[in-house]
Amino acid sequence: MSSRESRRWAAYGRGALVALCVLSAALNDVSVVGRYLVPVVTAALVCGAALLVPRLRWPVSPLLVTVATAWWGWPLLPLLAVALFDLAVDRRARVAVGCAVAALGANLLSYRATSLWTGQSYASTLLLPVLAVLLGLWLGSRRRLVQALAADVEHLRIESQLREEAARITERSRIAAEMHDVLAHRLSLIALHSGVLTTKSDTLPAPVAERLGLLRTTSVEALADLRDVLGVLRDPDATPTSAALTPMVREVEELADEARAAGQHIELTTDGLPEQAPTTHRLALYRIVQEALTNARKHADGAPVTVRIDYGPPATLVEVTNPSGTPRTDTVGSGYGLVGLRERVTTLGGHLNAGPAGAGAWRLAARIPHPAAIEQNGPRA
Repeated sequence: MSSRESRRWAAYGRGALVALCVLSAALNDVSVVGRYLVPVVTAALVCGAALLVPRLRWPVSPLLVTVATAWWGWPLLPLLAVALFDLAVDRRARVAVGCAVAALGANLLSYRATSLWTGQSYASTLLLPVLAVLLGLWLGSRRRLVQALAADVEHLRIESQLREEAARITERSRIAAEMHDVLAHRLSLIALHSGVLTTKSDTLPAPVAERLGLLRTTSVEALADLRDVLGVLRDPDATPTSAALTPMVREVEELADEARAAGQHIELTTDGLPEQAPTTHRLALYRIVQEALTNARKHADGAPVTVRIDYGPPATLVEVTNPSGTPRTDTVGSGYGLVGLRERVTTLGGHLNAGPAGAGAWRLAARIPHPAAIEQNGPRA
């Protein structure tokens, strides 16, 4: 049961209790006087209404119930017990005792037929107010204890989240250090040696010199990308500035140009304007095309690759297809490229498909709906 339902049922129970007390006041009036007294019934209804309105419970309802009980006595004693209970729950035990003493003391001087002290023993007259105060003190203490425990649990939850965040940041820093140790040194060596070789390009065949220049450029860009990635891993709030982390459509074209320079046959077709797609979509497109071209070089060397991009709306589409070719044996892959791409596309609300396309061809396609389309049609199941 939710907290809202609990409060609602508690309000229903309180209303039933107050209604029962009002009915008891009327029945007690009949049992003592022999008939209904309009003033007594009216006073009971007014006091009951005051006890049911939250804004009147302090200080209006205790004052009304105390005065009414002091004047009419026994019929209104149950309503006085409700008022004393409320005061005790709210940690106003002294006020509750004062109201009880005032009501009982003033009623002692009224000399009415419904007096609390007429035909009643002192113990039975004092029992109901005392029980109401004690029960209110117990329930109030229990509520405050539950609230304190709930606050402690919330503090522990927040503390646990902070510890997890600290552990996550520590792990990110460790990963960044390991990536630097493993990759930065080797990329620097590649850039250094390829740079030395390019200085002697006049003694090398033209295709070899061209490939060496491409290798040097790629290794330098990889070092720049690695610096940005390491910076993000070390500082989650850092704003990356590298083009590799925020690519635009021109970089997809440059990616195709680099692949062509490496010997791949690329046919790139784009529809729509890049500005029509969110930046996160363009970043995903770049990574998808990059992974598809890499896989084509590994598993279908020399085969032509067709890349189609549609920036939408209502969705950003990308499709990369290539026929079967000759697999290369000098490359080693992690095996997690498509897994990471699928997670990225799923996070953006889209879906990615990869698999055979018939006639020995391979197809990699993704569809990422624009945020407006997601809001209008709802997220995909």
